[in-house]
Amino acid sequence: MKRILALSLVPLLGACASNIGRKDPLFDGKDLKGWKVTGKAEGWVVDGDSILCTAKDGGYLYTEERFGDFELDLSYRTEPGVNSGIFFRWSDLEDPVNTGIEMQILDTYGQSSPDKHAAGAIYDIQPPLVNAVKPAGQWNFARIRCEGSVVECWLNDQRTGAINLDDYTEAGKNPDGTPNKFRFAYKDLPREGHIGFQDHGGKVWFKDITIRRLR
Repeated sequence: MKRILALSLVPLLGACASNIGRKDPLFDGKDLKGWKVTGKAEGWVVDGDSILCTAKDGGYLYTEERFGDFELDLSYRTEPGVNSGIFFRWSDLEDPVNTGIEMQILDTYGQSSPDKHAAGAIYDIQPPLVNAVKPAGQWNFARIRCEGSVVECWLNDQRTGAINLDDYTEAGKNPDGTPNKFRFAYKDLPREGHIGFQDHGGKVWFKDITIRRLR
């Protein structure tokens, strides 16, 4: 009996291992299968080949699946003045802000001294290393890579963020002594969680959403 059970697991383990390093779509361009919302269903809809935040009390749109070490690619565009965010390693669905990490989406094109709330920032943690966002209405390409304690962000092929979570040892404080708003130290957060998009009261489109598992 034990031998039969062991043999039966081989195909399953092989299938899981085959996902490593492969780029998989998180959105098929047709429906929101694999996604859920924390707010009203009409807040997030499929619009052509994109996911649209309709700004109708949608709350957050999030993946049912959780991810740990990965590389996430997507394109997004916003209307003028719109604020949103890409959340990742979000562990508690009741508390995305404190239990997830956010790459900021904001209409900050042309800002000469972007702060830690500007587009491409690791929100309230690190200002973008470069202001790479395009004008509102144009598509931006975003990439987020998480591997162990290292988190990196890119916007339009320019690296905008890089932190080591292990450096963030105190709740509410960054390694340089500046404050942040979070109730937990980043080094203590789970190293896996949901991927999510934020409804912050404005229209945002997301498309070409893919993920590559790193381990």
